[in-house]
Amino acid sequence: MRESKSVGIWIRVSTEDQVKGESPEHHEKRAQYYAESKGWLIKEIYRLDAVSGKSVMEHSETKRMLTDVRSHKITGIIFSKLARLARNTRELLDFADIFRECDADLVSLQESIDTSTPAGRLFYTMIAAMAQWEREEIAERVAASVPIRAKLGKPLGGAAPFGYQWVDKRLVIDPKEAPVRKLMYELFLEHKRKKTVANLLNKAGYRTRIGSKFGYSTVYRLLQDPTAKGMRRANYTKRIGKNNEKSAYKPTSEWIYVDAPAIVSPQLWDECNRLIGEQLKKNKRPAKKAVHLFTGIAFCTCGGTMYVPSNSPKYICKKCRNKIGTTDLEEIFQEQLKSFLFSVDEVSHYFEKADGVIKEKEQLLNTLADEERTVRADMDRTMQLYLKKNIAEDGFSHYYQPLNERLKQIQAQMPEIQAEIDFLRIQYLSSNEILHEAKDLYSRWSQLTFEEKRKIIETITEKIIVSHDDITINLAYLPSPSELMADGHRSPMDSKMRQFSAINFRPQPA
Repeated sequence: MRESKSVGIWIRVSTEDQVKGESPEHHEKRAQYYAESKGWLIKEIYRLDAVSGKSVMEHSETKRMLTDVRSHKITGIIFSKLARLARNTRELLDFADIFRECDADLVSLQESIDTSTPAGRLFYTMIAAMAQWEREEIAERVAASVPIRAKLGKPLGGAAPFGYQWVDKRLVIDPKEAPVRKLMYELFLEHKRKKTVANLLNKAGYRTRIGSKFGYSTVYRLLQDPTAKGMRRANYTKRIGKNNEKSAYKPTSEWIYVDAPAIVSPQLWDECNRLIGEQLKKNKRPAKKAVHLFTGIAFCTCGGTMYVPSNSPKYICKKCRNKIGTTDLEEIFQEQLKSFLFSVDEVSHYFEKADGVIKEKEQLLNTLADEERTVRADMDRTMQLYLKKNIAEDGFSHYYQPLNERLKQIQAQMPEIQAEIDFLRIQYLSSNEILHEAKDLYSRWSQLTFEEKRKIIETITEKIIVSHDDITINLAYLPSPSELMADGHRSPMDSKMRQFSAINFRPQPA
């Protein structure tokens, strides 16, 4: 019994070919007959009617065909001759590479190439050899030009280092990223830990160029990059692996250094890298301070910070030795989460008022826009009268100057109001998200990881005050829109605090 194989038929006949009498139907029938003779199942037909063969890779039918090959919906493609698949040699080589990688076959009827047969597989070998030869030729030419371009300070491909940008093929400082790059060195000099630097940058809201959080490896790489101190390193890595998916350092003798604008002083860069070198040499990092759920948030009523010693399961005040068990404090906090959320009526009322404030601001913005159009029209009429000499110069100034002043006032007001609208919309959505996520926070608390709990505590808790008699937990409170407007552009999480006192709990006496 013959092997069942799912294939597609590729039909590309240009307008010029159709004039010569080559109809798409003719090519389709020819391919169908071949598939029937092989006992193959025709799954798809890809038609590129009146399309030139100069370049077909970006055509929608080509993309659909390659998607089907990669997903193994079809395992071969039949076409009347190679020129029907592609006239571009580079694209023909690309097709062969893709089909070989996907273990799919190319069948060209006129050239009698069927890569499902031993003779056809020889075609694949020849095509692969041609492609490899072409790649090596290109690679050699590129490799020869790299050191020259590097010495001239020109880009060698890829993005500029973080903190910089390419402008007219010159490396210049990026005004947005450079301060973050500098802060990275200052934080490392202070904390001496790359993970701590990454966490502090992320917590402050800084992100990488692609918008992701800073990681340990990114900070490590950027700290070691000498570009920041004014020495751009080039031609120091190469791609390796089967598909060039990995990189490796070239011999240091091939590295090239060129001058670049500095973001930090050489002294700061050298000191940070000296610390990195010592840490690598000792093969150990500075001891990490133990972090507990309420570290930095739990305070004694005397004003002292409460911490958990390594040999104790309790938060202890250094000053007065006031104590509370770590488990006890977490249970009390979990109970207070019940009271954190508004009632259903409060939530509904909050969002109604927030929506009302946004609409009021939008109406005000529309009114200003209408007034701007009116003022501009009055200014145009006044100017026309002046040009037609219907108004004297003194009279023109008398009428035109107040209109110009009003226009400037409107133009100054409109961006301000638009900014308020943008802010309120973002806050509205943020508040909605917070309330939505927090609804079942109490019931899910025991299932959360330490990191998740810590993040929630940092987000919604201002301070926990522990006395000998009770515990006071200050949780963040979402204000009403009127309170928000009164506070200006501050985050709702900072606007007002709600205090809860835990009852019927007595910490152990010191």
